[in-house]
Amino acid sequence: MDERTPVLIGAGQFTYRGEAQNSPAPTELLKIAAVSAAVDAGLAPDALSRLDSLAVVGFTVDAPGGGRPTPHSSNPPASLAAALGAQPGWSVYSHMGGNSPQQLINTLCERIAKGETQFAMAVGCEFLGSATKRLTKGFGFDDWAEDQTLPPPERIGDPRPGVTPYEARHGLGRPINTYPLFENALRARDGRSIPEHQRRMGELFAPFTDVARDNPLAWFPVSRTAEELVTVTERNRMVGFPYTKYLNAIMDVDQSAAVLVASLAKARELGVAEDRLVYLHGCADAADLWYPLERQNFHSSPAMRLTGARALEMAGVGLDDVGVIDLYSCFPVAVEIGAEELGLALDDVRGLTVTGGLPYFGGPGNNYAMHSIATMMQKLRARPGQYGLITANGWFLTKQSTGVYSTRRPDGPFERQDPSVIQRQIDALPHPEIIEHPEGRAVIETYTVVHGREGYLMGIVVGRDEAGRRFVAHTPTDPAVLESLETVESVGRTGRVGPAPEGQRNLFIPD
Repeated sequence: MDERTPVLIGAGQFTYRGEAQNSPAPTELLKIAAVSAAVDAGLAPDALSRLDSLAVVGFTVDAPGGGRPTPHSSNPPASLAAALGAQPGWSVYSHMGGNSPQQLINTLCERIAKGETQFAMAVGCEFLGSATKRLTKGFGFDDWAEDQTLPPPERIGDPRPGVTPYEARHGLGRPINTYPLFENALRARDGRSIPEHQRRMGELFAPFTDVARDNPLAWFPVSRTAEELVTVTERNRMVGFPYTKYLNAIMDVDQSAAVLVASLAKARELGVAEDRLVYLHGCADAADLWYPLERQNFHSSPAMRLTGARALEMAGVGLDDVGVIDLYSCFPVAVEIGAEELGLALDDVRGLTVTGGLPYFGGPGNNYAMHSIATMMQKLRARPGQYGLITANGWFLTKQSTGVYSTRRPDGPFERQDPSVIQRQIDALPHPEIIEHPEGRAVIETYTVVHGREGYLMGIVVGRDEAGRRFVAHTPTDPAVLESLETVESVGRTGRVGPAPEGQRNLFIPD
């Protein structure tokens, strides 16, 4: 093989379960995972001082509009490099998106193949679990010695926010409000009743909980039945119809993961054993039409389909050749659409998660896929020659990154296709005209009902006016209206739309 062939040599993961007031600071969480990755590769921790490239996944607290008062480094890559005694010539901090870990691995492998990098690490963490408790219980952060005076880091990825101001005014900036829109659209397309679809979601995710139960790193290592997952109880309230709490990704965790990548020549120089090597055989990155209201519909993802096909094509394998699978699983619909676009059955005997998924293993902000890559490496080492497939999703079924891995040596050089090739195909797709101030008769295209801890909050409707233009609106907060949306299929329901009394939003009143 070419000595510049990129290879994954080590991976580390960490889940903190101690008292919040003693929780590691963000840089320490990153360092724990980094050292664990070095040990996994058979290296001494001080080998990390030789890293020439470092990519850190963006923390949730740095999301646009985040603003949580949680102290952390103003330059996470620089702080981590200092903690490791490293001086990487190339270091970056990703923009937001759960696609970031796979995209960073794709990027690092391309840099290695081009001779721009020899020894690199991709790493990320989330610390909202303990940070939220520190804030609410008054523990403070005096023990977090995070340097907040460093100049800002170089960023990588697409910096655009996930929604437009128009969408944000109507609540679409929150995943718990937006993913249900896709789920309800999918149910209506397939003609399932509401009870039938609830059962289907429970049956999809119950096996995920079984994997989490057996994963010592899982945030919720508890097996639950399909019925438990979808039955509304005091502990499992409705969040955004049709999702109960147990069907939502959980970001308030303390978890970190890191992956070491090197050229084949550097791996041999470092003395990494052959049985530790895992190769990225295929990869692809693309985004669907960016903003939710631009999508052709709410039950498909061309980006998932095209990145999956391209990654398999680059690897030179078919889906039947893949033995291990991890589909991004922030909500059921991400798995449902991902499986459909790839050509997988929801009950595929290979399973659809290696970790337990974001609602059960844990959804550490933008860094979940780093854990799935690290776990995939372990599974493929135990099954030499098998292939593994990972998908990673950012924003609102927006950004997609896919990877195909194996311990099998690649037959040819690593040649990543320019992401713009697929992106041009997606950007050329037709999409509906959007109207921000609709008035008159209209029909519901998809919808959700948002709940708070005390009950109903609001209904959100995406609809079409009589000219076929797409809009977003709220519904009246009348409990009778909101209850009807949850008990009777309302995709296709008619009504009237116009300005809400306060003038900032649209109001849809169903017939």
